[in-house]
Amino acid sequence: MELYLDSANLKEIEEGFKLGFLNGLTTTPTFMQREGITDIDGTIVKLSKMVPVLQIEALGNTAEDVLKEAHRQLDLGLDPKKTVFKIPVSLEGVRACSMLRKEGLLVNVHLVYTLQQAYMAMHAGATYVCPLVGRLQDQGHDALALVEQCVGAVENYGYDTKIMFSSVRHAEHVRNAINVGVHTITVPLKVLKGLTENNFTTIGTEQFLTDTRLMTVRVGEAANGINPIVAADATLQSALVKMTEYGFGAITVTNADGSVKGVFTDGDIRRLLQKEGEHILGKTMGDMEYKVPISIEASALLNDAATLFKKTSVDTILVTDNGKPVGMLDIQDLEGL
Repeated sequence: MELYLDSANLKEIEEGFKLGFLNGLTTTPTFMQREGITDIDGTIVKLSKMVPVLQIEALGNTAEDVLKEAHRQLDLGLDPKKTVFKIPVSLEGVRACSMLRKEGLLVNVHLVYTLQQAYMAMHAGATYVCPLVGRLQDQGHDALALVEQCVGAVENYGYDTKIMFSSVRHAEHVRNAINVGVHTITVPLKVLKGLTENNFTTIGTEQFLTDTRLMTVRVGEAANGINPIVAADATLQSALVKMTEYGFGAITVTNADGSVKGVFTDGDIRRLLQKEGEHILGKTMGDMEYKVPISIEASALLNDAATLFKKTSVDTILVTDNGKPVGMLDIQDLEGL
């Protein structure tokens, strides 16, 4: 099934065709008017250079008028092998279709609302016949039945015509088009961009990325870069100031030789204040009692860090490089992968 973009917005068109696999572009004078385009011919020429196949309107009151307009547009420099002339279905429209097809030009007979209209277009040799599904459904008609009948007519009678599913409003229309077996569908960019979206796919992809990072990324690469350190002879008050500056709930206390004495957390502060009162703020960090800090080498894999977080039930792990503190790894650094 061919996939066309339905738009006149240049930014949308550039974005859509970056995908690299769209078959072409359908556009209308109404789309162009909404975009504020005044140089229609200039826009058509520009679009013809941006897309593989361009489907544009050829309008006229008579078949001869339509033929004249199609030739005028070709004279702008359009490639007849890559240009499809869209003609609203009517008696003069299908006559124009027959005339253009005899010249080897490509034609889309559109604004089709009945099987009889589609039949006349097919028999006139239309390259494409285009029912407007969304508009028909807005009027309470069984548009999908019409499209299915059009596909059946092509198959039953061997017409060299492609049924194009148009007036697409949502992803369900695309599923309908596939199930009915149309040959072509033209889709707005908003709908096109949503066709690969699915919450389960998103969750699964994120899990794969997280698990891959756990197995390949080193702790030193994932650590948040925050490394608040104070010397053992610093006061608790100065340590609090530094923790506030870093916006972090833990600080590493080091001995004079640079070795780690311990890790002091905001939880430790609350416990000390409740137990001893405000006078503790003048104490030095070396006066505090510390447990052996939970640490991990920067060269370890995140997988090892995840295991350590689970085993110890802590929120922050000291990151070391040959025993020297180089940063902190917060459990959120894993959750944010």
